[in-house]
Amino acid sequence: MSETLTLGKALNHGLRRALENDPKVVIMGEDVGKLGGVFRITDGLQKDFGENRVIDTPLAEAGIVGTAVGLAIRGYRPVCEIQFDGFVFPAYNQIVAQVAKMYYRSLGNVRLPIVIRIPYGGGIGAVEHHSESPEAYFSHTPGLKVVTCSNSADAYSMIQQAITSDDPIIFFEPKRRYWEKGEVDLSLAPQDAYPLHSSRIAREGSDATLIAYGPMVRVALDSAEAAAEDGRQLEVIDLRSLSPLDLDPVFASVRKTGHAVVVHEAPGNLGLGAEIAARITEECFYSLEAPVLRVTGYDVPYPAARVEEEYLPDLDRVLDAVDRSFGW
Repeated sequence: MSETLTLGKALNHGLRRALENDPKVVIMGEDVGKLGGVFRITDGLQKDFGENRVIDTPLAEAGIVGTAVGLAIRGYRPVCEIQFDGFVFPAYNQIVAQVAKMYYRSLGNVRLPIVIRIPYGGGIGAVEHHSESPEAYFSHTPGLKVVTCSNSADAYSMIQQAITSDDPIIFFEPKRRYWEKGEVDLSLAPQDAYPLHSSRIAREGSDATLIAYGPMVRVALDSAEAAAEDGRQLEVIDLRSLSPLDLDPVFASVRKTGHAVVVHEAPGNLGLGAEIAARITEECFYSLEAPVLRVTGYDVPYPAARVEEEYLPDLDRVLDAVDRSFGW
């Protein structure tokens, strides 16, 4: 059964399915209940599943995640919503010092099947603390898994797969893509969907490789579409999983094309693009016809909404990097 859904509605359907399939799944966060979340991702869930399973919490992110740790130890599968990316930092200590380390601290005896949902990225004209891209902080932390969806179909299946995982997972949601639509197979079971920690070729090509994730996958696809008008066939790879990284498809693509451009919205300094570029260089050195280039946000705090389009990587900046790669 396939339906056309926005990415946000696909997440809502995925959360609903998870609540139906396992009575130990609980959703908790600020305004997730009666309001249905600021982006309405949890709309209708408290009405259908009750206040004991879809829980409106105080405005205390450290308390939300700390409570989730206790629930997970007692056998529950908490799904925490951090209302905006910039609000996660009060919970940072709980995430990196407790959630990430409990399995190792207990010699493998205690697992924390916690999912922490974080809407991230800019492009919605928001105020300070509402447009951050903090994925590198968590991807750098051993003990955490980090994933991000870029389309409705992945949103629906990936959130369910994350909830069924026994590992703690940071689930980044590209908030400016919440309203973009795509086809979703609502009959697809999580175990039959594309593997959670696998990257995917989003568009095949032969001349250069664009590597992106989350909100930048759409930018990469649009760039590839524009490049095709000039006769260049760009391959686009959606990473989907940021920790662990699945780079075998990336290596295979770069060995074929000889050119690689990594695109992400977060600042470039010590971002995921640097790690990906290093690994490509290690594995594909003799196939590269140019250095691996990066198109990223600038190394400044996220700007005011009126100038955010000057900050965000766009089609022109991506195609300029492709031109520079071919001109090397």
